[in-house]
Amino acid sequence: MTPIALTSVSYLVLGLVGRAGGATPYDLKRWVGESIGNFWTFPHSQLYSEPARLAEAGLLEQQQEPTGRRRRTYSLTDDGLEALRRWLREPTVEPPQIRDLALLKLYFGQFVSPDEVAAQARVQEAAHRARLARFTAVDAHLADHDPEEIAYSRATLRLGLLSEEAFVRFWSEIAERPPQGP
Repeated sequence: MTPIALTSVSYLVLGLVGRAGGATPYDLKRWVGESIGNFWTFPHSQLYSEPARLAEAGLLEQQQEPTGRRRRTYSLTDDGLEALRRWLREPTVEPPQIRDLALLKLYFGQFVSPDEVAAQARVQEAAHRARLARFTAVDAHLADHDPEEIAYSRATLRLGLLSEEAFVRFWSEIAERPPQGP
């Protein structure tokens, strides 16, 4: 076992592999696209390299198909579970990151007309309504699953729903009444 520095992606991989009981890098990429990728972005190429790095450190166990595509499936080791638990117990106090290009454009809206600001706001409102509809559909789909298995996924999704509702309300207000200077 080689000690390594663990990153947020390391913990994401440990958590997903542990939740599933085993996974290939492709599984990880697919699951991230359906869940975590909706609120936490990072280069998905890391999902192909990170499991091997974690296996080398003894945090994941790797099994490779002997023939065919020779896919690698990873499972969580006891050391990997302990590393994940230690990380989960650490308090997190960093502020959330909002990196919204539309918000940046609004900040500089004084350089275009109020009608142009309103038009941009309507585009944002529509985009957030669509995302809210997707999240609502996911929530309805999760309602058909065992509540104990999906409780934490659903709690995370709830913040996504509340955030999208707030974005819809915000951009709707900007579209109706764009800010105007003195």
